Order: sequence, then C-alpha cells, then structure tokens
Amino acid sequence: PSSPIWSSPWPADIKLVVFDGAGTTIDFGCMAPSGAFVAAFEQFGIAVSPAEARGPMGLHKKDHLRAMLSDAEIGARWLAAKGRPWNEADVQAMYEIVTPMQVAAAKKYSQLIPGVIECVTELRAMGIKVAATTGYFHEAANAVYAAAKEQGYVPDFTICADEVPAGRPAPWMIFRAMEALGVYPPSAVVKVGDTVVDIHDGLNAGVHSLGVIDSSNEMGLTREEFEKLSPDERDAKRASVKARYKQAGASDTIQTLAELPKWVGSIIPW
Repeated sequence: PSSPIWSSPWPADIKLVVFDGAGTTIDFGCMAPSGAFVAAFEQFGIAVSPAEARGPMGLHKKDHLRAMLSDAEIGARWLAAKGRPWNEADVQAMYEIVTPMQVAAAKKYSQLIPGVIECVTELRAMGIKVAATTGYFHEAANAVYAAAKEQGYVPDFTICADEVPAGRPAPWMIFRAMEALGVYPPSAVVKVGDTVVDIHDGLNAGVHSLGVIDSSNEMGLTREEFEKLSPDERDAKRASVKARYKQAGASDTIQTLAELPKWVGSIIPW
C-alpha cells in the first residue's frame, strides 16, 4: 500500500514554529552582527555604515560578507582603497577577523527579547513544537543558545547555518527542523524571523513565513531607542518594516511575539 499523504483541502494544524535568533528571540534590534561587520571592514580600511552592514542580515556570515562586497558602492570603495576588485581570499580573510568579533558580540547582546518565554509557553500549551535557527556559525550559535538556555528559552531543536549545505535563503535549516521533530506537511509549520532573508527561506520551504517588526533587524533600533520613539514615529517605522516584509512575500507580520499564539490559533481549522 502507498504511504499516506496530506490530502485535506484545509490547512494543516500548526505543529511547529521555527524561530530565527538575533532580532527575533534574542538581541532586540539585532545589534550584535551589524557592529561586527562594520568593525571588520574598518580593519581593511573600508568604511561601511550600520545600515549597509544590516542589508544582507540573515545570511550565513560568509555569504553576508560576499553580499556586502558585491554592493556597487562598497565594491567601489574597496577598489579605491585596494586598487583591485575583491576576491574569495579577501572574503576568507575578513571572515577570520569577523568570527571572534561575532562571538564576543553574541555574548554581549544575549538578552532575550521580552515576551519570548511567554510566547513559547503558550505555543507548547497548544501542542506546538519550537525550533530555533540562526545564520551564525557554530561558535557564535553555541554562545547564543547557551545564553538563551540560562534565561529559560530551550527550543526542542536548534541548528545553525554551518550544519547545512547552504544557509538562508535556502530552506535546509527549516527542513532539518521538520525532519528532526517529525513534522509535516510544510503547511503545518510557521517560520518567524526579522529579516527579508528570513521571509525568503520560509517561502522557499513552503511554510507560513511571518515577519516580526518591533525587535527586528529591519527596524534596527535597540529596545531603549524604540521606546523613545513618539507614537507617530513608531507607527511610521512599523509601516515601513511591514511594507518590506510584504514586498518580500511574507504570509503576514506581527509587531511582537506576544501576537504569535493568537495568530497561530486563528489559522487552525476547527
């Protein structure tokens, strides 16, 4: 007999939520990665802005460097400073510099984003499993997951970009989480992240792909900076981030993780 397949015309009950790390569950505003990239480029005599460093966020960190160097303006600065185009040897050299910086920054910016524990508790009460993915390499990922554990956030499965053939926007980390936790079809899975690349890897996996707004890399503000915004400024910035997620094809957006359990509950068929 053939194996059973999912044939219902209704969406599957949500069985798994796959969270990103920095900017989604830990490190409000995704501060750790961007500062390390700015500092690494400085060591090569190239000035980049925090906004430029944030652009490719969500990728494996070596792919992040390639994406920055491929930017026309940054590439032109490199050519002017070095007298030649960048190459893969440069990427490797920069990666070796940025790696310890990323580990130190990951440890420094290791505070859980408010509401994570409550959100995960509600999801588990609904019978939903929780996985965590990150574009960090092993050492930085281990630092993040250890810090999260100390604060009470322990996903059912964790994985980093070094453990798959390609990082985001490839869907392999999501697929590994589904396999490890025995969850299918993709319509039973929600990916939650804080970058456009997160949205893309969710879409490439065929799962619900949600963008979180307030704590995100796309917002790019510390918790203190965000809380100092006037109501009008906050609304305008939220609208801008939401528009970027929607343009990327997001299934939906949420302002904070506090909204996630209700969102998940709203799409479960009764």
